[in-house]
Amino acid sequence: MSRRRHSSSSPRQPDSRAPRAGHPPSRRHDLGQNDLIDRAAIQAVVERVAATRGPIVELAAGLGRLTVPLAALRRPITALELDPRRATALRARVAAHVTVVEGDVLRATLPTSPFVLVGNLPFHLTTAILRRILSADHWSRAVLIMQWEAARRRAGIGGGSQLTAQWLPWFEFHLDRRIASTAFRPRPAVDAALLLIDRRRSPLVPAHGLMAYQRWVASVFAVPGTAAIALAQVDRASRRLARDRCRRLGIDPDRPVSRITAEQWARLWAERRVSGE
Repeated sequence: MSRRRHSSSSPRQPDSRAPRAGHPPSRRHDLGQNDLIDRAAIQAVVERVAATRGPIVELAAGLGRLTVPLAALRRPITALELDPRRATALRARVAAHVTVVEGDVLRATLPTSPFVLVGNLPFHLTTAILRRILSADHWSRAVLIMQWEAARRRAGIGGGSQLTAQWLPWFEFHLDRRIASTAFRPRPAVDAALLLIDRRRSPLVPAHGLMAYQRWVASVFAVPGTAAIALAQVDRASRRLARDRCRRLGIDPDRPVSRITAEQWARLWAERRVSGE
């Protein structure tokens, strides 16, 4: 996954030492670039994208390890790449239906019509990029490579994160596979994963309630202890009433809030709104 430095300052100017003809720009360690080289992992990404329809937007395209095989799908592709040298090299390798844009994945303008997201995410920017894309409209599926433990948290394996819970009513997170660190050059210190995020056709919470719901989830996660303890404090109820509420909605009152499912979060929110809390 391409680790890139993103800042508000002007992009670093290309090295004056031009790459040899026919060779991609050398890897720049200040950008922390890790290129996916495993054919099976690349094929898995292409297959997951092939199961979708519409234009493709690729984040952090790098040398085009994913861009080139995705181009074989013959769908319009916009490939974002921060490094101007790599962007120039990639333009020379792709067909006319692939547009390479030099830009920051955290700031680039995304399409206003339906599209599919794909990307080999920089490990150190995973959360920032996820916040950006989850708040963006129009995309239907995201096919993302990220650090293994981060992907597990997003998929709710071993307990979900606050970020995941805040978006569960609108998206489904699925851990597709583990990708060994040996699948990248240079080799990172930890394994990666392929995570699929699909926008729900029917959200579990109305879109107009998104901000209020997310603030409430953040408040619940901020309270240490069980689901009943957190809900009692946030919703200003007795623990007995909070436990009864959990049981009525099919939630184990003694489980941590990280174990609450998407449907359970939605039921808790719906009842809270009906009761006027």
